[in-house]
Amino acid sequence: MALIHCGFFSEVLQISTSMYVILPQTTKKHPALYLLHGLSDDHTAWTRRTSIERYVESLGLAVVMPAVNRSFYTDMAHGAKYWTFISEELPKIARSLFPLSVKRNENFAAGISMGGYGAFKLALNFPDKFAAAASLSGSMDVEKIGARISKEDMTNVFGVRPNFKKSNSNLFFLADKLAKSKGPKPKLYQCCGTKDFLYEDNKKFRDHCKRLPLDYTYEEEPGTHEWGYWDKKIQRVLHWLPLR
Repeated sequence: MALIHCGFFSEVLQISTSMYVILPQTTKKHPALYLLHGLSDDHTAWTRRTSIERYVESLGLAVVMPAVNRSFYTDMAHGAKYWTFISEELPKIARSLFPLSVKRNENFAAGISMGGYGAFKLALNFPDKFAAAASLSGSMDVEKIGARISKEDMTNVFGVRPNFKKSNSNLFFLADKLAKSKGPKPKLYQCCGTKDFLYEDNKKFRDHCKRLPLDYTYEEEPGTHEWGYWDKKIQRVLHWLPLR
């Protein structure tokens, strides 16, 4: 395996930015997991806080870990277009630099907290591009995010009076839309610790998804919002992914 720290220029963000990439050392096209960080982290968090490189060593899986600052994977009202970056530009750049598969059944997303939200946002908005997505202790209810982050962050990301009712940022709306569609539907995995401050939000999304015809898995157990829990659960996610 190779661990690559890749600095590159983003035309969408209009800045130089970074990603870590874990890459099998073969020349074939590899399935790719876009592994997303939380609100207070960056692209280094997963390699610093977990043994993700060791966990994927035998799977033939590439892992792409980008930096998105405190953007909530959104085209910010007062800031950069991180949603366009993560959903459109990043996959193209990563595939131009590394041997990554473009096949839907070989592309996945996962993340923690803000990144769990981002992973589901990717898969639910682009079910034709992602075969599976996993949220670990995710910020599932966008309408409650304002109570979780500062007023300044909320305004910068979503604006003063955001309308989430039928927004591509609302996971509940997106899940309903996906359930009604006749196209491909990604597998979804969600977990949260029962002592996590986001537990009630996760239960609300769980109850919503259980009423829908989706390939959806939910797990809970004692745990809080911390890396010991996520280090354990990312191993579960890797075994759950539909890898050939």
